[in-house]
Amino acid sequence: MKTEDVCVLIPALNEEASIGKVVKSYRELGFNNILVVDGHSTDRTVEKARSAGARVVEQPASGKGDAIIYGLSMVDTPYVVMVDGDGTYDAKDISKLLRLLEEGYDHVIGNRLVLFDKKAFTRLNFFGNLILNRLFSMIYGKYLYDVLSGYRAFKTSSIKALQLGKEGFEIEAEMSVESIKKGQKIGAVPVRYYPREKSKTKLNPVSYTH
Repeated sequence: MKTEDVCVLIPALNEEASIGKVVKSYRELGFNNILVVDGHSTDRTVEKARSAGARVVEQPASGKGDAIIYGLSMVDTPYVVMVDGDGTYDAKDISKLLRLLEEGYDHVIGNRLVLFDKKAFTRLNFFGNLILNRLFSMIYGKYLYDVLSGYRAFKTSSIKALQLGKEGFEIEAEMSVESIKKGQKIGAVPVRYYPREKSKTKLNPVSYTH
C-alpha cells in the first residue's frame, strides 16, 4: 500500500500540547495527507497542526462525531486512518492496521487493552471497557476487543457506506455497530496506548470508559 493512498484523519479539540508531535510522527513515516478537523479550539491547536504540516479545517458544529463525519466528506483517498490528536496512540502501529486492510478487511480496530501503559487507564476505565466490550458482544453477536478505540483504519468506500449521525464520543461505538449491520469484515490488532500528554482529559471516567 502506498502512503499517498492513505488519509490520516485527526479530530482535535484543545490539543496544543500534543497535536504537532502527532502530525509529525505520521509525516516521518511518509504519510503526508493529514487532515486535522478542529472543534473550535481556544488554544494553539490549529497553529501547531498547520506548522507541523497538516491540512486543518474547522468543523461546522461540535462533538467528535461531527468532526469525523465532516472530515470524511473531504477524504478522497482509497483508505483512511482515524486517530486521536492527544498523543495516546503510536504512529508506528499504523502499519498493523493497514496490513489487515490489504488482506481484505473493511474496518480495522486498534485494540488498546493489551499493550497499554499502566498509567494510560484508571482501574475504572480499564474494567469499564472490558465490561462494555462483553455487553456489546452479547447484544450484537460479535466480540470486537475494543469498541471505543479511537485508532481505526477503513477502506474509504466502507466507512462512507455507514450511516453515521451521532454527536460526541459515541461515534466509535456507532462505527462498530454500523459495520456489523452492513456485514463488513472487521478485524482488530493490538496497539500501544499511552497516557495523555500534559493536557487534561475531556472525558468523565464515570460516564464514559474511553
